Amino acid sequence: MGFMDTIKNWFGSAKDQAGGLTDKATDMAGDATDKAGDMAGGAVDKVQDMTGMGDDMADKARDAVGDAVDAGKDAAEGAADAAGDAVEGAGDGV
Repeated sequence: MGFMDTIKNWFGSAKDQAGGLTDKATDMAGDATDKAGDMAGGAVDKVQDMTGMGDDMADKARDAVGDAVDAGKDAAEGAADAAGDAVEGAGDGV
């Protein structure tokens, strides 16, 4: 096995490991975003109970929380995709 084959094997292994890590990071970010959304939704319920906030206002707040959760997930997926593309591009150069 030549030197270049060794280098290619290293990059291939690193690329596979990085791909797995980006998948795990995406899952963790999604879970964290879901938990934050659940907490915020619970906070809306508590505020509604304490203040007598109307259902319309509470529904708008819950919708805003849902939109923020979706945006967080989209951002995490975009970052993971960009990281995967960068690792793939680095391996292609060898």
